[in-house]
Amino acid sequence: MNKPQQLTFPWTKQNKFTFDDFFFDASNEEVKLALENNEDLFLYGSEDSGKSFLLQSTCNYYASDCKSSVYIPISEAIKHGTGFIDSIEGLDLICLDDIDLIASNNDWEVGIFNLINNCLTSNCRLIFSSCLNPSSINFKLEDLTSRIKKIDHIELYPISDANLPEAIKFVSQLRSINLGDKEINYLVTYTKRNMSDLVNIISKLDQLSMELKRKITIPLIKEII
Repeated sequence: MNKPQQLTFPWTKQNKFTFDDFFFDASNEEVKLALENNEDLFLYGSEDSGKSFLLQSTCNYYASDCKSSVYIPISEAIKHGTGFIDSIEGLDLICLDDIDLIASNNDWEVGIFNLINNCLTSNCRLIFSSCLNPSSINFKLEDLTSRIKKIDHIELYPISDANLPEAIKFVSQLRSINLGDKEINYLVTYTKRNMSDLVNIISKLDQLSMELKRKITIPLIKEII
């Protein structure tokens, strides 16, 4: 197989996600190190903890080193047959997001089991993600369960409440958005406390601020939330 930097599929969306754009709470410092090394990995954590962002960032990290990779969101890929995964083990990295979604799907369980075996032979690295601890996923294929459990796993923790203001400041500075301490504290107090929702709100605030030519203030935040 030729080795493009990243394979593309119908669900592929170009992005520039990088580790530098992700706020790593102190509890998640080991996650970045685990993603940057060359070992197979199972990353699990709550739905909005940023797993998809990190898997795509890892693909971009490999591409920056002229290595080939593919990001596969199972929620989209499962709508298709498994044929396309039969010959991708020649890549340097394969990231499979939300792998728990294949549980009880016989074709996909067999396909992923075969992929793991093929990657062991070809030295292609595999990274899986899930909202569930791998020991909690009820695959029907016992051999697949055994293979998955042998892979090192690490938990991605939500950002602690104490570090949310710092995380919001981090995101706003990345985007050159001017947010004062009062506005940051208001966001922490009156919005959902996960980075996915907060980033969306910050983006909407930035857009509305430019459209109205107004500074981001608490009244403007109230219009958004």
